[in-house]
This record gives sequence, C-alpha cells and structure tokens, in this order.
Amino acid sequence: MDTPETSDIPQNIEAEQALLGAILANNRAFEKISEFLKPQHFADQVHAKIFETISKLITRGHSADVITLKNYLEQDGALDEVGGAKYLVKLADSATPLTNTEYYAQFIYDKYLRRELIATGFDMVASARREDIDSDASEQIEAAEKRLFDLANENETTGGFKDFSEALNSSLTHIEQAYQKDGKISGLPTGLDALDNKTGGLNNSDLIIIAGRPAMGKTALATNIAYNVAEYMSHAKDIEDKCRGVAFFSLEMSADQLATRILSTVTQTNGHKMRTGELDNAEFTRIAAAVRELESIPLYIDDTPGLSINTIRTRARRLKRNKGLGAIIIDYIQLIGGSGSKRSEGNRVQELSEISRGLKILAKELNLPVIALSQLNRGVEQRDDKRPLMSDLRESGSIEQDADIVMFVYRENYYLQNEEPKQKPSETPEHLEKRMEEWEARKRATQNIAEVIIGKQRHGPTGTVQLFWNGDFAQFGNLAKEEYLPERIGD
Repeated sequence: MDTPETSDIPQNIEAEQALLGAILANNRAFEKISEFLKPQHFADQVHAKIFETISKLITRGHSADVITLKNYLEQDGALDEVGGAKYLVKLADSATPLTNTEYYAQFIYDKYLRRELIATGFDMVASARREDIDSDASEQIEAAEKRLFDLANENETTGGFKDFSEALNSSLTHIEQAYQKDGKISGLPTGLDALDNKTGGLNNSDLIIIAGRPAMGKTALATNIAYNVAEYMSHAKDIEDKCRGVAFFSLEMSADQLATRILSTVTQTNGHKMRTGELDNAEFTRIAAAVRELESIPLYIDDTPGLSINTIRTRARRLKRNKGLGAIIIDYIQLIGGSGSKRSEGNRVQELSEISRGLKILAKELNLPVIALSQLNRGVEQRDDKRPLMSDLRESGSIEQDADIVMFVYRENYYLQNEEPKQKPSETPEHLEKRMEEWEARKRATQNIAEVIIGKQRHGPTGTVQLFWNGDFAQFGNLAKEEYLPERIGD
C-alpha cells in the first residue's frame, strides 16, 4: 500500500468550521492563533482558502465577515463546491465562544501534524524501496530525521514579547549562577583560568571562533577544551551539567588521532613516541590505566569528513536527545560541506556565510556554546608582526559578524625558529653575535608560551591572554605565574 486510505486521514472538519465561525463572529479571535495556525494546516482546501483570505483581510486592517469574504471568494469560485455564500453564513452561525478558539486551533494543528507524519512515513517507505545511486541509506535516514525535526519545530510559538520584569529575573538568575560558581564564571569552565577570566567561560547560545594559521595549535586548544569540559561534566555536582557531554565534529583528523592527542596530554607522553610505538613498559602501563579511567568521560567524536551544516545540526540534535549535550566543537569550519552543487569561489564565500549563520542558529536553538575552528588567510605571513587581526577573517564570509567571540591562537616561537639571524654585508661579527644572543634569548622566553588574542567579544573585553604550551604533549595549560606578555622585538 503506497498511500493512506482517505478515510484514515486524521482530520476534523467540524472543528475547522467552528474555528472559522468564531473568527467571522469576532476578528479578535484571530490574534490568538495567527502566530502558529496557517492555511496549509486545514484538511479541507475550501477552509484553507477561507482562512487565507481572512488572514489577508485582518492583516491589512480590514474587517473579515461574511460580506467581505463573499466578494473575494466568489471571484475564483472557491465556494461553489460547498454551496456558495450560503456556506459562509453557515460558518458564521456555527461560531463558538471566543474562549474556545485556541483549543480548536491547536486541535486542527495536531491533526495536521498527524497527517504530515503519515505522509513522511509513506515517503520514507517509497524512498527506501527506490535504490538511488546518489542517495544511500544513511543519507535517507538523515533526510527523514531532518524532515521530522523541521516538522516538530515548524511553528515554534515560544517566542514573542517578554515582560521586562521577566527578563530582569532571568538576568539575575544568570548573575547568581556566576556568583555561586567556583572561579566566578557564568559559563562552562575550559580549564584554562586566564581564558575563563577573560570570557566568563563557555556560555550558552554563543558561537565561539578559534582561528589561526596552520601549526599554531588550533586543534590542540580545541581538544584540550573538549577534554576539560567533558571531565568537568563527568564530575559536576550540578545534575544538569552531569547529564551532558561534549560533541566533537572532527572533519580533518580521525577519532583515534584525537584520542591519541588526549592521551598524550593526560599521561604526559610524547605523541610521536605513542604513534611509533617507542614506549617502555612503564609508559604503556600508564597509558593503559589512563584509558580505563577516561572511558567514562562524556566526549563524543564524529570524524565523518565533509559533513554539511544540516547533517551536523541533525546529529547534534540526536545526541542531545539521546545522551545529553552541553557543548559542540567543530574542526574546522572551512571543511564543512556546502549545499550548493557548484564550487566556484563566489559560491564558496556564500556557502561559508550560510554555514556561519547556521552555526549561530544551532547555538541558539540547542542553547549551548558552539566552538568552531577557522583557518586564516595568508595575509598574516606577509606582515612583520604576524599576530592575527580581525581583518584576516574577512575572506571567510560572515564569520566575524555571526560570532559572539573570535579568538586567535598565536605562538611567536614558531616563527622565531625560522628567523635565525643572517650576517648582513656591512655587519661586524660582534653585532651578528649580539643579534644571535638576542634571538636565542627570545626563543627561550617564548618556548612554552602561547597567546590567545581575543579580537571580538560581544559581551566582554578584548585583549590577549597567555597560556602554557607544550608541543611534545599538544598541551595548553595554565602558567605558573601571571606575567606580562614578552616584549615584542622592535617595540
């Protein structure tokens, strides 16, 4: 059976008649239902046409009654099948009390949802039977999930105006939570104190961009944050935090590579030795013990390459529904697949804009922080001072506009390694030796220092914080002492 029997389709014509009659009797009833009830929600097409005309009349400031409707509907013969203008009179006579309109509207909408669920089910069956070379079974599942979620959120009515008193009390709740939390931060702790002090932690509905040139440590920073947040959640006293986890969409590295990085950091074991197997018995025993301890950490890794923003949204919703979700990390934004079929440069810029907007919508929709990594353009390398600027993001669509926080990872030591002083034609050996000493001193001073430059923060200050960096373990951490940034050469 490929289509449902007409007699089995959920509908209630009497409720539709009663609702239309109530609106015709008193147009004020329309205000209570206009945000969520639409013409397509009516099972009877004539009723849908009547409601659509009523909507247009009232929206334009006109009165919607039997007389005004008759003039519009008789022109296209919409009422002919049900008896013409007499049917409008019948609807008006069947008016229900004003207090019942919302109930009837919800009843009609519920029947619509049931019809759509049935249609979705039959479409899923038909799609599954049809073996299309361009659409495998997993893609059909994702399409079905998206359709169901879109249906569930088609007419979300939780928005609208809030009393200022309600907004004030909500604000006070957040302030109180920040006051009572250890470290006095409002969001989830990243485990990096200097960063948390500057940003207030990872706050719900924020889109946070971590950007940088290759080899600066973007993925290492994101991985450290992911682990720290997940560990915090596994030991959280707050039941709400304890029932959540961290989703890590790794579009570049595999799940086992990310796990190896985390093990390297946690066990303080050189990552290269772990990859090549150059371990002694004590190191291997320590790693094996760490694996058993970390198995309970609520960190979920999806290493599917080329995911689209719609697929990321679908999988994040599913994870939140099934296991609980407190934060999302995506590595990295330029590897997210676009929806367009053409891959021209202009289209890609537009796709990146859609992706960044989609990530911000996802953060608000699921009410959690979304961290997305981003590459920077090569303009950084052309400057003497290679610290990134906000302008280095401009070729990446609307990332700067959509993000609540933009932070750049910068390690001066990386660039110093390739800047060994060379003797100039007119330079004396003594002057070269002095420059070499300064260079060596600078390298030592910056060897374990990373800078996180906060270029934008919608709700707080910008500036730079220092973090500890250990490349052997791909580790970001807290400095033993808060010190000023190293002096910049040439200042």
